[in-house]
Amino acid sequence: MKAITNGRIILKDKVLAGKALLFENQIIDIIDNDRVPAGIDVIDAKGAYVAPGLIDIHIHGYLGEDTSDCRPEGIKIMSEGLVKKGVTGWLPTTVTIPREDLYKAADIIRSLREESKTWKGSTVLGMNAEGPYVNPKKKGAQNEAYIQKPDAAAIIENSDVIKIVTLAPEMDSDFTEIKKIVRSCDTVVSMGHTEATFEQACEAITAGVKQATHLFNAMTALGHRAPGVVGAALCNDVYTELICDTFHIHPALYSLVYKIKKDKLIIITDCLRSGGLSDGEYTLGGQKIILKGIECRLEDGTIAGSVLTLNKGVYNVIVNSDLTVPQAVACASLNPATAIGVADRKGSIEIGKDADIIIADEKFDIIKTIIGGSVRYEA
Repeated sequence: MKAITNGRIILKDKVLAGKALLFENQIIDIIDNDRVPAGIDVIDAKGAYVAPGLIDIHIHGYLGEDTSDCRPEGIKIMSEGLVKKGVTGWLPTTVTIPREDLYKAADIIRSLREESKTWKGSTVLGMNAEGPYVNPKKKGAQNEAYIQKPDAAAIIENSDVIKIVTLAPEMDSDFTEIKKIVRSCDTVVSMGHTEATFEQACEAITAGVKQATHLFNAMTALGHRAPGVVGAALCNDVYTELICDTFHIHPALYSLVYKIKKDKLIIITDCLRSGGLSDGEYTLGGQKIILKGIECRLEDGTIAGSVLTLNKGVYNVIVNSDLTVPQAVACASLNPATAIGVADRKGSIEIGKDADIIIADEKFDIIKTIIGGSVRYEA
């Protein structure tokens, strides 16, 4: 048994001080600091936050690697980098790629999922397929050459590993493929890169759509006469992703969206291979992207993902909104865990859940990352 003492423990609805967290591979108990049993390993948090591990459900790349490269070594490199940012579980995310590459990516992630439970990086929880079933008119930085009509069969065949698929519902006649996916498996259907009207989006939600991909970006905007996909996402009980890098979404909207969505709000990074690297030229789905500061763009100026890390996404929300620290942390831990069906064991500090724990300072820089009770990173 191990203990973390002298920390500010972030629970779902409050922050505890003067308490110790006991754990092995799972969380055992929360007790007073002065009741820690003698002879066990003790980690002194020295007043820092003790929080549930972060879960990034939408991240394409990091440290020069990209999920769509279909390189097992690339997934490992990304995992080893992400664990230093407090990510204890993640979904490697593809962009719009050929069907055969989608299958190849799924095979690679499937082969690594079990191994990732014990390696020194973040645990792979499955895969996110952002496309290739998008609308060319809202493709953003997706490569139009690989866009396809929605295809339930490809998702269902790989539903053991694909936890989320993004598609444009208006590209699916009568929402036939959406309904097939929802009937056949637990894969979450997310609407994104879409030109759907408010009415089409609401109908798609009735057909089974459960999520909105990077809200506000690459979808029909919120207007007072045409509420668009943004309006449909805000008016319905679906999860909504936000890229909280202060560039994709004006920080003034963080509080507003949270007031509407509450536990259905998920902070994501949408990070690209340029994440963690210096300004310069990189690639995304066979296209050149240019990184300057926190902005990633195609050569024509189109915004292309981010270089955000999830711990900084949480910090950005804390300092730019009226969310409490537990609320902001839940948007990057419990809420995504619930969305992909793993909240029974991950996403919050609760007795019996996996000991996926981070220790973070005031700026949410990571001091220590623990996964399944094992220290995977310490600064």
